[in-house]
Amino acid sequence: MITELRTQNFKSWQDTSALQFAPLTGLFGANSSGKTSILQVLLMLKQTVEQPSDWNKPLYFGDEESLVNLGNFNDVIHKHKLNLSLDISVSWKSSTVSDINKYIRSYNLNVETLLPSQGDRDRSGEISFSTNIFRGAVNNFHYKTDLYRFDGQQPELFRCYGLRTARTEIGDIFSRFEEAFENLFSRILYLGPLREYPRPRYIWKGDHPEGIGQEGEKAIPALLSRRVRHLSIDKQILSWLQRLDLIDSYDLRPISDTNQDYEFLVKQYKGGPEVQLIDIGFGVSQVLPVLILCYYAPEGSILILEQPEAHLHPKAQTELADVLIDAVTNRNVQIILESHSEYLLSRLQRRIAEKAIASVDTALYFCEINDGTSEIEQLDVDQYGNIRNWPQDFFGDVTGELIKKTKVEMQQRKVMS
Repeated sequence: MITELRTQNFKSWQDTSALQFAPLTGLFGANSSGKTSILQVLLMLKQTVEQPSDWNKPLYFGDEESLVNLGNFNDVIHKHKLNLSLDISVSWKSSTVSDINKYIRSYNLNVETLLPSQGDRDRSGEISFSTNIFRGAVNNFHYKTDLYRFDGQQPELFRCYGLRTARTEIGDIFSRFEEAFENLFSRILYLGPLREYPRPRYIWKGDHPEGIGQEGEKAIPALLSRRVRHLSIDKQILSWLQRLDLIDSYDLRPISDTNQDYEFLVKQYKGGPEVQLIDIGFGVSQVLPVLILCYYAPEGSILILEQPEAHLHPKAQTELADVLIDAVTNRNVQIILESHSEYLLSRLQRRIAEKAIASVDTALYFCEINDGTSEIEQLDVDQYGNIRNWPQDFFGDVTGELIKKTKVEMQQRKVMS
């Protein structure tokens, strides 16, 4: 699980400050306030890890086929000021920390030793990574456990997180950190804000996708994959679609003898006719990948969701919060989401009050932008779900709109009388 993220001089962010992440982390705020850029930092690191070539490039900014296509270093540096350096740090819980510490002690390596009490919170079981990139080249990077710190410097660096060195004890330690770093980002699964348009038929050739694709294009193959492995998640998916008040039932069945072509049929109400997914409201096809990903992703996964509530009516947006809570609490996945939904947030507040999820297991942030620079504030949510530092006009000025409406009504009544 990612526990902390900080980036400096990335796109609209001069400094995000150290953002504490929880099992359920939410980013809220207006359009173009910098929410998505925070997610893009993680996606950029993921595609850097997974890029098979260009080991000497510190970061892979992507292309049309990537999770994100950010252009180049000049495009992402804050306000295009090339005299600035890009700084990224991330911390995460790792089961390998104790083994790494034991390895270091057993070889009595000459590295910087940290006091266990250093820092403002308990970092046991965590690995921290930070990197400094200037004009597209890595200046240095650091790895840290609760006890030890390692520094990587030129000219031995490759990518932004690895050390090219001889097979020495130090080299072995770095390789263990690199493996932990790569393992972390291999567990990230991303679903973007625009899901694939529904199809009249779906092709599945028996494969078992790792995720469902960034547009949900592999959602139906994932559903079928679970069935053949006797790990069906259809019951959970249907239960939530019913609870979101979207459909009554669905049937995913083959339409040819080869069992490669499938159609997704739904009944919108009990006793109603079966129709194809393309013939009903758009919201079903947009939320279906969200539901499938929450129950298809392996335990320990980190799910990044952009606007999971897209195209849903208010009641469904409200109920969607319970989907996320269930996945976090019962499936041991971390969810990091970007949302505009006050209904989803209100349900989260209620569930915190009801102790369905602890306030410490959520981290909610509000983003805004001023003069081209993004700013972020963590929402102070108490054990009763109250937000103590609710930003002004968080979801618009509802009270102000009612006051203005009332004034107009009074004026019109006065004229009519």
